Parts: sequence; structure tokens; C-alpha cells
Amino acid sequence: MPVGTKGTLKGVLPDEIAAMNCPLILANTYHLEIQPGTELIDSVFGGLHNFMGEKLYNLLTDSGGFQMVSLASLSVVTENGVLFQSPYTGKHMLLRPEDSIRCQNDIGADIIMQLDDVVSSVLSDDERFRIAVFRTLRWYDRCVQAHRAPKQQNLFPIMQGHLDVSKGGLRELCLAGFKHRDLIGNTNNENDKDKKGRIPGFAIGGLAGGESKEDFWKVVDHACKNLPDDRPRYLMGVGYPLDLVVCTALGVDMYDCVYPTRTARFGVALVDEGQIKLKRHEFAPGNSIGNSGIPIDSNCPCEACSRGVSRGRLHALLKANNSVAAQLITQHNVTYMMGLVNRMRKSILEKEFPEFVKEFIGKHFSSQNENGEIPQWVKDALNAAGIIL
Repeated sequence: MPVGTKGTLKGVLPDEIAAMNCPLILANTYHLEIQPGTELIDSVFGGLHNFMGEKLYNLLTDSGGFQMVSLASLSVVTENGVLFQSPYTGKHMLLRPEDSIRCQNDIGADIIMQLDDVVSSVLSDDERFRIAVFRTLRWYDRCVQAHRAPKQQNLFPIMQGHLDVSKGGLRELCLAGFKHRDLIGNTNNENDKDKKGRIPGFAIGGLAGGESKEDFWKVVDHACKNLPDDRPRYLMGVGYPLDLVVCTALGVDMYDCVYPTRTARFGVALVDEGQIKLKRHEFAPGNSIGNSGIPIDSNCPCEACSRGVSRGRLHALLKANNSVAAQLITQHNVTYMMGLVNRMRKSILEKEFPEFVKEFIGKHFSSQNENGEIPQWVKDALNAAGIIL
């Protein structure tokens, strides 16, 4: 999922988003509640789909939990909820699980997230992580009770537990708590596919915050091996192409990240081989070293590549601080990421995924780019997934 924090991708029109084959976009509950207000979005526009133009794609809203980390200096966490100080006005706002769900019901997203107790993965405080696990479970129960539209909006719980994947550890405790809630919500009829209270999908949280890649992949692997395989597994905040390929091999189905769009605004285009940093002098018009006369990727269907906009032209636009460059590179990066996941899906359906992974890794770490040798964590993770490089 590309991230439209405030209900839009910066510099991209709604119909352009739809043209990039984005079936799902993420928006943020906290920021939309601060401005313009979720009640206004509901009462004036009839929900975020209409606020963004028209229903050309599905929406997922984050609960506001991540802001406990990103706005840590402006927030206080208690059992009742999170007290935020607005970075815009200084005004205080209490976000309880009930408030988060009310806001997400007003927004009308297709998938909504529970408010979880998020702690930075690089913090060294075992007791704080233990508190976060059990508070996240309690807050999920409050979210379920507050949810006004369970038939229209799918509510996902979020796994917490720091990096503890030991037997009986925090990740297992959190998983067990949600699996128990999933079980008691089901009917006794195993043939009933529309089971009351059945959790529609699960999110893996608390990662992509600075932890080592070795710890990162082990938590993902642990979660995927223990979560149900008949519902989506959503890895939150992860969006590097290499991470997507590795974590898909481990069993993840969904991702979100600001990286593809944010890095585009810095003039960085994404391809299988890695990053193309278009601000570099090697891409200046007329410089043959960086292939300045060719598009980012001649096989890409995005607006820039399909129209033959050259790397040199994009370099010149970036140097002139022309916003068109960021717009075109954003469209390319989102198109590339959607193409990457679609290629992975196709290879899985055709039972050729291991071959796809090996080909991607071969391109990503070829001698022709700057990525160096294949990291050991990549080899270990893929080995755990049964793919030997």
C-alpha cells in the first residue's frame, strides 16, 4: 500500500492513483482527526472515499498507534489511551481505543486497525514491552466493543511483543491472546464460512523501527508460522523492495510504507537493481555514463517511462526544483512497487516463486550496482523459507 497520510498521495491526482493499479491505500487516523477532522469528513463528504475524489480504490486506516513513537515527545500513554499534543496548535487530544474506532468508522475505510500500544523496537525496557503486549490485547477488546460497522469494515488486531520470539515469550503470548479471541468468536459449525466474530486479518507490528535485520526477519518468520494461513498477514511499515521479496517468501501478504513516495521526492527512482539517484551528475543531459538519454525503466508502464521521459530530463527538472519531477518519479515508484507485488503473486500462482526470488536477488546484488554482496540475513531468511541461494 502506498501511504496517503492525510488522504492523498503528495503530487498525485486520484485518477492517477487508480491508473497505477493501487487496490488499497493507507491513510492515518490521527492526522485526519487533527485536520480536517473525521467527523467533518463523514458529515460533509460521506467518508474518506468521497473526500479523496471517488471510490477508485480501497482504503485502510492506521489507528494512530504509530504516533506514540513518531510523536513520542508529544504524547503520554496510559491505560485509558494516549494523550497527544498537536504539533500544529499545541492543543491536547486524548485518543482512546473507542476514539480511534469512532474516527475510523467516520472515515469509512474498508480495513481499520485496532489502537495498539506501540513501543520503539530499539528501547531497552523488558517490562514496558510486557505491558504493551497485554495492553494491546485489552485495547483490542475495547475496539471490538466500540466498532459500529463490523460488516462493512474489517478490524485487524496488531501483534506486539518486541523481538521476543522465544517459547512462551512476548510474541507468543500476544499471538495466543488473539488466536483465543478468534476461536471464541467463531460458531461451532466448521462449514460456516461467515463465522461471527472471526478475525478477518492480522497485522504484525512493532518492527521497522531500527532493529537489526536479523531480529527483523526472525520476528516475521515466527509470526507467519503461527498465524492462520487463510487470512491476510499484514506487515506494518515495511516497504523496501528487498524486504518485500524476503518477507513474502516468509509468508506476508500485505505491506505499507512511505518509502516509495518519500524517496521519490528526493529524486530516487526504484528498479529491481536498486536505487537510481537521479540528482547525481552522471544523469545530467548528455552524460552517456549514466544513460541519461533513456527512461528510468523502458519496460515500466508509468507515466514517465511510457512517455519516454529520460533520466536526463528528470535530472534537469530536479535541479530546477520543478515539482513535476517529484510527481513523475512518485508515479514511477508506486507503479514499480505494485508491479513487483503483482509479479510475485503471479509467480506464486504459477508455482515459480523460488525462481522469481533468485532472479530478483541476482539483479539486486549484481556486480553492476552498488548494493554489494548478498547480506547474510537475506540468505538466512530465504533459507528458512526453503529457498536456497
